[in-house]
Amino acid sequence: MRPLQNVRILDMTRALAGPYCTMMLGDLGADVIKVERPKSGDESRGWGPPFVGKPYGAYAGESAYFLAANRNKRSITVNLQSAEGQEIVRRLTGGADVLVENYRTGDLDKFGLGYDDLHRLYPKLIYCSISGYGRTGPYAERPGYDAIIQAEGGMMSLTGPVEGPPSRVGIPIIDITSGMFASTAILSALRARDLTGEGQLIDISLFDAHIALLTNAASNYLIGEQPPRRQGNAHPNIAPYEIFPVSDGWIMVGAANDRQWATLCNIMNRTDLLNDARFEGNSKRVAHRVELLAELNQTFSQRNAREWLDALMQAGLPCAPINNLPQVFADPQTEARNMILETQHPTAGAIRMTGFPYKLSATPAEVHAPPPTLGQHTDEILAQLRYSDEEIAVLRQKNAV
Repeated sequence: MRPLQNVRILDMTRALAGPYCTMMLGDLGADVIKVERPKSGDESRGWGPPFVGKPYGAYAGESAYFLAANRNKRSITVNLQSAEGQEIVRRLTGGADVLVENYRTGDLDKFGLGYDDLHRLYPKLIYCSISGYGRTGPYAERPGYDAIIQAEGGMMSLTGPVEGPPSRVGIPIIDITSGMFASTAILSALRARDLTGEGQLIDISLFDAHIALLTNAASNYLIGEQPPRRQGNAHPNIAPYEIFPVSDGWIMVGAANDRQWATLCNIMNRTDLLNDARFEGNSKRVAHRVELLAELNQTFSQRNAREWLDALMQAGLPCAPINNLPQVFADPQTEARNMILETQHPTAGAIRMTGFPYKLSATPAEVHAPPPTLGQHTDEILAQLRYSDEEIAVLRQKNAV
């Protein structure tokens, strides 16, 4: 049994936020039908290198980027510019529980595929719209991009060296979390429909998701009324809690309370710091962060990473090496948690991908289909919509699919 095995998702998304959302639902067993443009498909198919598999069209193969967010889906190509293509989407919607789209606000309305149009036809449909700025407000018609939202929404002002330039987070964190928020909202809407029998509109924006992610930084400002400054790798409210130089590189260490602070001082043979009035209590350590770091950096630099980490871990203190991705994916914990999965792609053969972050004891997530090639399931899906072989041939002649 799959927890969402009787749920059908019509995936009219591309790039990352929408595909990540629908992949999560597919991982949990939903039947996800990905609607793509003929010939080009989801533009992330071309976001490489690296590429694997058989070249097609203008693409050197399947991009690793596309493969990361599109497993457990079927692909159908549909030309929304044609009346026949629009009718295909309406038929698909009639058999779907959820439609997820991330077109620019208002674009699908032009084809008669907006929320109001489809809700009249299918009142039980859950319609999830993912956009840059949402369906209301002065920026509603703007396109949304992860790095642009990071800049405009304040995240870059918090990220990077204290005296250096603002920095973006090293992964498209806004796209990913927007997709996660969307999947949670969809599951909530499905539960609400169980109770009411009615579908609804879900309005997800990258801008809103970003502001929600500000969490403690936002709270510090909204309550303390002081705009936060970049802290580099430090924590704005705890000290010490950041990276430290050791003789052969860097490590991450935290002492989140006075007990851990005392343990750290004892391990470092720096009990003198326990008697320093500047460092009595976390708030004073935060206020005297510069002086504190000068003392700790000098001591940490005298031993190598392995020596420090062994001592700190044995004492139960929060600490970690700063791993690169080869080290992460060679880590025994990664293997133990099944965070590398392998599946057989139609043209690339065996491909590896990240595992499931959720572990369900009775209904575990699984890879039941590799990321699809462009239009791989077009004929199969059209046949399920009761198009005959002759009608499918005509649709192809008209470039509707």
